[in-house]
Amino acid sequence: MTDAVFRETAAEPRNRSVPLAHLSLELGHLYMEDFEAGPQRLRSHFAEVRPWAEAARAAATARAGGKRARISTCFLIDDYFTRFSTPAEVVPMLLAEAERAGLSVDYLARESGCAVTGKVPVAEAVAGRIVESPPPGSYGLRPPAAQTGWLANGERSPVARAPQAMKPAVEWQPPKETAARRHSVFLDVELWSDDADGHRTWSCPFLAAVWQLARLGLLRNEGEAVLVPQPHTAAGFPDDWDELPSLLRLNDRADPFAAYRTCSVLPTRFLPVEHAVRVILDQIEVDPGALEQVAERSGRERTSVPDSVADRVSYVYYAGL
Repeated sequence: MTDAVFRETAAEPRNRSVPLAHLSLELGHLYMEDFEAGPQRLRSHFAEVRPWAEAARAAATARAGGKRARISTCFLIDDYFTRFSTPAEVVPMLLAEAERAGLSVDYLARESGCAVTGKVPVAEAVAGRIVESPPPGSYGLRPPAAQTGWLANGERSPVARAPQAMKPAVEWQPPKETAARRHSVFLDVELWSDDADGHRTWSCPFLAAVWQLARLGLLRNEGEAVLVPQPHTAAGFPDDWDELPSLLRLNDRADPFAAYRTCSVLPTRFLPVEHAVRVILDQIEVDPGALEQVAERSGRERTSVPDSVADRVSYVYYAGL
């Protein structure tokens, strides 16, 4: 006789749940040129961020009914489009300037991790979940996003064609936003580009959409969470970006990385990118198991979470930089 307990595999939960804060507060997402400009550029950025970060914290506390809100902070470094300097040089400078402004970075992420983390092709998996919203009256003349690498929030202008015999030429028509309020704000987003050798480069808006899904705790790979924070246990930081985890937890006492809602404090130059992010999020079929877990947990906590994934994302833009 033994005390072994047998369970059917099907009885195990399909999706691993992740801990959730109330708010994931992004303190920045800067490019190579911002770091090359030196500490002063970072100092100016964090000086602009601080009052808005405090406002976002206050709003999260109010939304939590005055109770302590779980809030974590994060910062995304672009090491995908251009490799620059080293983590050993960049990260200490970044953390020092944040601390100088009275801010603390709980989690540090690499943008390349939104493309591939470990052996998981994260961006490719998310792209496979795109479900385009066909505009009213469309007839599927445009190839799908999976072929073109372009995703729109409405109906594009018809392609002008030379008239055939006895057939009139196609008249120009303006593009139309599917959910337009009186007038359209039409957007056509490039998701990726492929070079002659077939190498795919994911666009900044698409990787930013993956980043938002990670912060909302909605990314899964075969039921396992993706972009799981790794503790920072070393004395310093490596000399190679590939040796730095895709997501690093810098504060052992930080609230969870993923959250019911996100807020990002960014320079105004990111506004077009983040508009594109919303278009992408509105047309991604998010893992239903992950959505169910968030809904169940927020219900237990009596925390309001919008049904739309895109509506769980918010921003503050400051001028300059």
